[in-house]
Amino acid sequence: MAAMNWLFKEEPSHYSFDELVKDKKTVWSGVRNPLAQKHLRSVKKGDRIFYYHTGDEKSVVGMAKALGDAYADPQDATGKAAVVDVGPLRKLARPVTLAEIKADPAFKDFALVRISRLSVMPVTDAEWARIEKMSEGAGKAGGAGRAGGGRGR
Repeated sequence: MAAMNWLFKEEPSHYSFDELVKDKKTVWSGVRNPLAQKHLRSVKKGDRIFYYHTGDEKSVVGMAKALGDAYADPQDATGKAAVVDVGPLRKLARPVTLAEIKADPAFKDFALVRISRLSVMPVTDAEWARIEKMSEGAGKAGGAGRAGGGRGR
């Protein structure tokens, strides 16, 4: 099965992307929303993860990866909650803000726009590529407004 893409949200004052880089890995836990938990249980080793800072920043700031498949949270007595081990890949060239994402019609169906409170959500390959491009300063260029725009690498 092909690797999936995800977006994980965290308050930077609680655990920032820079802290993940310093720690080299962490256990992603504390997710309680049922839909977010469903997504978290679907995470597999090697999946790519956008790290999103909530609060005042509201920006995608870095890329991480799942170091293993999701597993039962050892701290959860009910056995229902899942956690996943996460490691950093790299910081984005510049943060991509929620305002930029909302302003781009290509993201009209993106869970970050539609279900803004969700802390773990899938990201399509097209959304991933567009956010990466936006972080490199090319996202505001506009053009035809289609995800991917039909351009090759």
